[in-house]
Amino acid sequence: MSDHLTRFRQFRERMNSRIMEVGPLETKRFFALDTRAYEGGTLDVPTKELLGLVASLVLRCDDCVTYHLIRCKEEGLSDVELREALHIGLVVGGSIVIPHLRRANATLDDIAAERVPEA
Repeated sequence: MSDHLTRFRQFRERMNSRIMEVGPLETKRFFALDTRAYEGGTLDVPTKELLGLVASLVLRCDDCVTYHLIRCKEEGLSDVELREALHIGLVVGGSIVIPHLRRANATLDDIAAERVPEA
């Protein structure tokens, strides 16, 4: 498993737990709203994750990009579909998105390496 992905997952889980422990009610409600926003509805979950991915790339949030790439792969989206969505994010966000696009592609490579069965 990629060190980057392992560290990301462990830190996210640990800090989300900590925030739920010490955060005010409004923060807990926001986290719940965020979780519910990505549940299936009129739009299916993979589509919502793609929307989250593109928005995260345009907003230049590497943690969010990583999270949505993981979720998109869990939802069965192909690398081709993800790279097309990342291209849309680049077009919308412009050249300032390029460093984040690089990291997104590195993350996709890490996810792919993690899924390779060991011999």
